[in-house]
Amino acid sequence: MPHWSVYTGKSEPHDGIERLPAPPPWRAFDGEPVLPPPRDTDDETAISPDRVHRARTYVATPESVQLVNAALTLRRPLLVTGPPGTGKSSLAYAVARELRLGPVLRWNITSRSALADGLYQYDPLSRLYAARQAAAGYDGPRASTEGVEDHLRLGPLGTALLPYERPRALLVDEIDKSDLDLPNDLLNVLEEGQYEIPELVRAARHTTGGGDDGDGGGGGGGTAKVLADGTDTPVPITRGRVRCRAFPFVVLTSNGEREFPPAFLRRCVRLRLRRPDRHQLTEIVRAHLGTPEGRADHLITRFLERAGTGELATDQLLNAIYLTGIAGLEADSHDELAEQLMPYLNTTADGDGF
Repeated sequence: MPHWSVYTGKSEPHDGIERLPAPPPWRAFDGEPVLPPPRDTDDETAISPDRVHRARTYVATPESVQLVNAALTLRRPLLVTGPPGTGKSSLAYAVARELRLGPVLRWNITSRSALADGLYQYDPLSRLYAARQAAAGYDGPRASTEGVEDHLRLGPLGTALLPYERPRALLVDEIDKSDLDLPNDLLNVLEEGQYEIPELVRAARHTTGGGDDGDGGGGGGGTAKVLADGTDTPVPITRGRVRCRAFPFVVLTSNGEREFPPAFLRRCVRLRLRRPDRHQLTEIVRAHLGTPEGRADHLITRFLERAGTGELATDQLLNAIYLTGIAGLEADSHDELAEQLMPYLNTTADGDGF
C-alpha cells in the first residue's frame, strides 16, 4: 500500500489518520480555536445501530480504498456515483469508523436544499419571542437583541468545517437531487474551507467595536457559543467566522441522474461504484449474514441473472437470503419469495419471471 494511504478498507479501527501526510500548500487551513475530536463512531449511543452495522460490514474494493486515500491526502471532496444499493453512503460510515473520525455528519439533499441549510439554522421568530419576554421585565437597549447565539444551530456542513484537530466525516447524500445552484455554492465553501454567520458577524462588530447600538450577543472578544449538529455541546465561534483546520472527509453521493458543472467536477476526487460481481456479492453476504450456504449461493446466482436485465440493489439480495433462511419455507418456495423481495427498481425492466 502507498505510504500516503491511511484507510485500509479492512474495517479495523485505528489511529492511522494521525499519519496522514501534510496537505498540499494550496489546501492548508489554520482555523482556531482547535477543537478536540468527538467520541468514536463505535459508541452506539451516538450513532444508530444499523449504521454501526453497515460501517463494520462494508466491503471495500481496491479502487475505493485508493481513491478514499487520495481524497484524504489532497483534502478534496470524494464524489461517489453509482446505481442504488452499491454502498455509496455506507462508504462514509466505514471510513469514519476505521479512522475514528467520530459520528458521521449527514446532510440529505432535496430539490429545496440550499447552502444555508447545511451551514446553520437561525430562528428569528424564537429570538423575537425571547426579546419580547425579556422586554417585559427589563426596559433597556440590549433587551431585544441579546443572545443571538441562543437561536442558532450549526448544520452538518457548518459543523464539519469547525477547526477540529482531526477531520470530521461529512456525507452529502444524493446531491444530484439538488437545484442547479447548490453544487457551485457548495464548491465555493469547500474550496475556501470557511464561512461566515452574518448574525454573529454583526453581533461581534457591535460588541467589540465600542459602539453598542443594540445588536449585541456573544461573549467577550466577539466569541459566541453555538450548538453544533448532532450534539448539545456548544462550540466557540469568534467574530462570526468559521474556518477549518483539518479539512473534513466529504463524501458526495450521486445516482448519476444529472451532470455537474466542470468547475465542480475538477475539484472533486471521483469514484464510480459498479454493481458487485459474484465474488464481491459473496463477501458482502458473508460480512452481513455469515458464510453463505447452498441456498444463498443459488440466490446470488439468480440475483446476478436478473441484474443483467434490470436494476436491482444489493439490499434486496440480503433481504431475500435472510428471510428465506428463517421463514421455514420448502425449498421450492424460496424462488417465489425471492421474486417478491427482489422486484426491479426501474419500471421499464421486464419483471415477469424470476
